[in-house]
Amino acid sequence: MKKILLNLALLSLFAIMPIFASEGKMKDLQSKIVELPEKGYDQVRQGVKYPTFKKYSYDSKTAGRKTNVNVLLPADYSEDKEYPVLYILHGFFDNENWMSRSIVAIPQILTNLQLDGKAQEMIIVLPYIFCDKDIPSCTGMDMKNCLAYDNFINDLTTDLIPFIESTFSVKKGRENTAITGFSMGGRESLFIGFNHPELFAYIGAVCPAPGLVKIPGSPMHPGQMKAEDMKFDQYKPEILLISSSRSDGVVSSAPDSYRSILVKNDQEFLSHILNTTGHDHTSVKPHLYNYLQLIFN
Repeated sequence: MKKILLNLALLSLFAIMPIFASEGKMKDLQSKIVELPEKGYDQVRQGVKYPTFKKYSYDSKTAGRKTNVNVLLPADYSEDKEYPVLYILHGFFDNENWMSRSIVAIPQILTNLQLDGKAQEMIIVLPYIFCDKDIPSCTGMDMKNCLAYDNFINDLTTDLIPFIESTFSVKKGRENTAITGFSMGGRESLFIGFNHPELFAYIGAVCPAPGLVKIPGSPMHPGQMKAEDMKFDQYKPEILLISSSRSDGVVSSAPDSYRSILVKNDQEFLSHILNTTGHDHTSVKPHLYNYLQLIFN
């Protein structure tokens, strides 16, 4: 009962105060966050050329095998121009194809925003984030599998980023590199963002899973980091956006618990609260609609 009351209190608190510890750039941006985009934001417009995802593979020394990755290049991609890069991470049991599905509509959302002058040109990278030398894909929701997802931080920095930067015309530097993710991918994007703020100036998460910090009473994961370490020192993010839905019964109060820790640590962030969407693409798309407008500006 105490846990239920705490969760309800957190939800009520964030309904009244959607952002905390905001004294800089992000304070001014909070008002630009919309719960749900206007109808048509994800639809194909007549006469518009939309880019498509293409699958590549790279040598992952971390995973000990060839690993697939989907890449979306701008429609008018040119080697004579350099582009910032956004990495988007999938959730538990999924793979690099989850975000590239037509129902998620990333090419439409991004291109329409660009046509409306609301988003920059960029390269979008959808990696496979399960990284284990013994098993090629997720086999269950347990410690071993969780650690394989946690291991993606090493694959990303050692193998994937060098592949992307050597294969495509990339604008390098933290100010040109962003990361976000859904569910387990959201937890991992936060973990990566806190541990490598020198690489990512833009950090996002939608419906982030529990386990970034210790889950009380659960033997499943000891926590990727301590609550007191969820803060930035020398390298502060330009954007830190956490999106979550009140109707999401999968990750429960985990996103709000992360917000609470950030408040306690006096960290600036943006909060995007959804009310009716689920633990699926219906939450991912509004998150991306907001996040794509905030990054690389």
